Amino acid sequence: MQYTRLGKTGMSVSRLCLGTMEFGTLTEEKEAFKIMDKALDLGINFFDTADIYGLEFGEDRSDCYKGKSEEIIGKWFRQGGGRREKVVLCTKSYSGMDDENDGPNNREGLSGYIIRRRLKASLRRLQTDHVELYMMHRLDRTVEFEELLEAYNREYMQGKFDYLGSSCFGGHDLVRFQNAARARHMLGIVAEQHHYSLLKRQAEMEVLPACEELGIGMMIWSPRASGRLSCKGLHNPDPNSRTGRHVLDDDLRSRLQKYSDLCKEYGYIEADVAVAWLLQKSEIHIPIIGARTLEQLDCVERILKIELDEEFNRRIDEIFPGPGIAPDSYIITGKW
Repeated sequence: MQYTRLGKTGMSVSRLCLGTMEFGTLTEEKEAFKIMDKALDLGINFFDTADIYGLEFGEDRSDCYKGKSEEIIGKWFRQGGGRREKVVLCTKSYSGMDDENDGPNNREGLSGYIIRRRLKASLRRLQTDHVELYMMHRLDRTVEFEELLEAYNREYMQGKFDYLGSSCFGGHDLVRFQNAARARHMLGIVAEQHHYSLLKRQAEMEVLPACEELGIGMMIWSPRASGRLSCKGLHNPDPNSRTGRHVLDDDLRSRLQKYSDLCKEYGYIEADVAVAWLLQKSEIHIPIIGARTLEQLDCVERILKIELDEEFNRRIDEIFPGPGIAPDSYIITGKW
């Protein structure tokens, strides 16, 4: 396993982070336990969850509910064997948690009230007294940064989390928040969790440069574009699988076919390259790999061995061109 520091902190984490969104929905508890044990054996010490994980959207199942992923992780910790001590744990909050005691505060968003109650509930489910990284799952533009910073600082001073993070923030949001934090002599955000892949490179315009400039680590969700970059949906897709349900238009199908051909030419597996490409873009990149089964972690050692040469990267940029970097990417060229 390779390790890197999380942003500007002194804390080291594995270059790959284990995502647990499927725990409690597509992945049963026993299988989740095996996945987490194997992740530790592989050297993955960074786990990601959220208070909303455990509810499979669109399905009416009584055994799927918000908070179940955290509960499963907490039960796994309770087995002992140094499991909790070995894990750098990230959880997030923003969504309403269907707690009738919240009354009108049972809603999406953030506030001093919500932060206090959501973090307390997460720690109870996780069966721990702290998390290493606590994230704003989304930005609440209706709440002043001063309120959020005061609330997070209160919980931080009580030892309930070590570092603060964000998810799906824009470049200007990161700059504004960091300025507000520095005005209060606080560390601010140390990690941003963002959607970034070969199929979704918009982050390169402003978010990635902002993270580089501010020393913010980049945790990347859906690095394989929800399975599209596995290319399994190109031929004889299984309509019951997640990748098989994707509708591929002619342009996307053509690009994925070229991508698949390129990977095969080099002897690589398409899904592995999608993650390896992110790792080699920057040391601050930490892709989140969500494993629904134990076998899906078999890719870890292969990914870490991949070295993409200059010619491969040139050809992959032709297939999936990036958007450029602001402000140059905003300049209109050609005829008006």
